[in-house]
Amino acid sequence: MDFTPQQAILELGDSFYDPVAAARFPQTILRFRNDRAAAQVGLDGLSDDEWIAHFGRFEPLAGSLPAPLALRYHGHQFRVYNPEIGDGRGFLFAQMRDAQGRLIDLGTKGSGQTPYSRFGDGRLTLKGGVREILATEMLEALGVETSRTFSLIETGEELHRGDEPSPTRSSVLVRMSHGHIRIGTFQRLAHFQETEALAQLVAYVLRHYYGEEPGEDAAARLLGHVVARTATMAARFMAAGFVHGVLNSDNINVTGESFDYGPWRFAPFWEPGFTAAYFDHAGLYAFGRQPEAIYWDAMQLAISLRPLAEEDALIAAMETFPEVYQREVTAALLWRLGVTPRGTEADRVLAQVLERALAETLTPLDQFFFDAFGGNLPAHYGEAFDDLRGQLAFYQPRKPALSGAEGARDHAYWSGAPCSMLIDEVEAIWAAIAERDDWAPLHAKVAAIRAMADALR
Repeated sequence: MDFTPQQAILELGDSFYDPVAAARFPQTILRFRNDRAAAQVGLDGLSDDEWIAHFGRFEPLAGSLPAPLALRYHGHQFRVYNPEIGDGRGFLFAQMRDAQGRLIDLGTKGSGQTPYSRFGDGRLTLKGGVREILATEMLEALGVETSRTFSLIETGEELHRGDEPSPTRSSVLVRMSHGHIRIGTFQRLAHFQETEALAQLVAYVLRHYYGEEPGEDAAARLLGHVVARTATMAARFMAAGFVHGVLNSDNINVTGESFDYGPWRFAPFWEPGFTAAYFDHAGLYAFGRQPEAIYWDAMQLAISLRPLAEEDALIAAMETFPEVYQREVTAALLWRLGVTPRGTEADRVLAQVLERALAETLTPLDQFFFDAFGGNLPAHYGEAFDDLRGQLAFYQPRKPALSGAEGARDHAYWSGAPCSMLIDEVEAIWAAIAERDDWAPLHAKVAAIRAMADALR
């Protein structure tokens, strides 16, 4: 498709952001370009030199934003309100339309200091960039709506960090997202009692991300959309076995698209108490508590919208979260099992039996879903899975939509081993880069993830 630049964010005015300049880096070494994502916005035809000019030195894309913008927001961080945050090491670089006509943002991580950097250096470690590639590729393959790692460029600086061996290599990352408006963006306006600006932001999000014109019930409608999207995100996290690690309200996008990957992990087992962040001592964002955490964040949006909507309408929107979550986690688990939903209460029962069996046996998740795909559970899964086996007997394998094959396991992927993303492999991929500058394991892993995605679809 042709590149279709946009400048929609400028409608909001300069009280929502600050123009900033990108850092000047000693080097710009292209390490990863996502041509599959670039093709969806008409940028896959860029040469490597042009790519580096735009996504390493941040020369503007013609017709898009004339200068980078650091967005203003607040947020609850581990349930403590923080009014001193905002884009501290990133900015909104460009906007455009994708092949579906959606408004798309290109935002950065590690692009330098902004007015919200506080004591940070505005940089990103190369390891952090590599980890974000792995997280976004795996989540996309497993059916989670996620930002996509668009570009990673090594920048030639030595960074010092207290929580990893230092000095370490540096990078700048560009992520492609369906919007960078956060729950914390609304919280900031509510905090300052800027009701007119709050209504303006509601209208902006409804118009550009939900295709609706604002009306008298705009705020309640928006909350309803966000509740549905975030409940779906929570459900798909669970089915993917993913632990985000930092589900603060400034990390929740109002389009329900997951983003901003720091201490993430994929859980080896269905273990509700499994955590990703070493600093999450209370397990607030543990695997099994993620739906609760995301609901709590959505509630902060409801609180922020009280100047614009009747309380009963906001409460009614929030009350839909459990039902949407249960429906979507059922659908996501059946999708991972590779079976066709029956559209009855039996689907929910199957999902509940599955969760119980996985939790009681601590069966490795990736191996289980690999073995069970198509609904035919191998015999070596013993008595603990008898109830699940009985439920699966009533289900048919999902037919791949693209190949038209009769079974669910016609792809070459199923003749090998499951594609996982556990922490030991993440560390091994990074070690190859850190110790030998060997990028082959990373590129091989991305290819393997994409092959899994093809098989699952």
